[in-house]
Amino acid sequence: MKIYVGIDDTDNIDQGATGISAKHIIKIIENQRWGSCQGLTRHQLLLHPEIAYTSHNSSMCFTADIEAAYLQPLIEEAGRFLERDSAPGSDPGLCVVVEEQLQDAAGLIAYGYETKKRIMTKEEAYRLARKLGVHLSEHGGTGIGVIGALAGVGLRMTNNDGRFQGRLKLKAPGAIINVAEILNSSSVERVQSLDGYILHDNEEVRLGNKLKTVLLEGKRILLVYRREDGLEWETCTTVHLEDY
Repeated sequence: MKIYVGIDDTDNIDQGATGISAKHIIKIIENQRWGSCQGLTRHQLLLHPEIAYTSHNSSMCFTADIEAAYLQPLIEEAGRFLERDSAPGSDPGLCVVVEEQLQDAAGLIAYGYETKKRIMTKEEAYRLARKLGVHLSEHGGTGIGVIGALAGVGLRMTNNDGRFQGRLKLKAPGAIINVAEILNSSSVERVQSLDGYILHDNEEVRLGNKLKTVLLEGKRILLVYRREDGLEWETCTTVHLEDY
């Protein structure tokens, strides 16, 4: 069965990173041979002075295909890991959703989008989790990370939100490469402009310093933009990707 695993708030300003914590949970699943995991994505939530976050208020989510018998062991082991390895002062939250058992996907997706617009509470998160019948648990500190953990799953389920963890390794910054080579030598499924134009295989792209992919229409997309001279495509910068 397909599951979504969301976590949030496992770090502090000096130690740890939620993305690294998520990678450790992925390793647990795969080392135990419980199933196979798919792309890890980062989801941006609301930035507000009244929200306690470490740096960017983002949560992490990945999907996995597992046997039903391994669901509870996975939840228990992930929880123990968060309690044991999260940074001091962090407030970790864990959410696990079984896709085929989810009672109201639209409600969970709406919650995810809501966390981008207003301050949410733990009570709201738990209320929705109970209504939907999904696992949501806190594993240290105030446990406020349950908000982002639940939101990360909702946003991942849209198939149109989030940046994939890690950078592409193609050629050196400044190199020019055609789209066909990008598609054939990486996990990228489409090269697309910020306004939605899909580049053809023979079109060329200049590589920037930081190659990140995003989740759009359920695909791993490399976004590009036209340089000021309008003569060639270039991969998007961090500034371009702030909304993803």
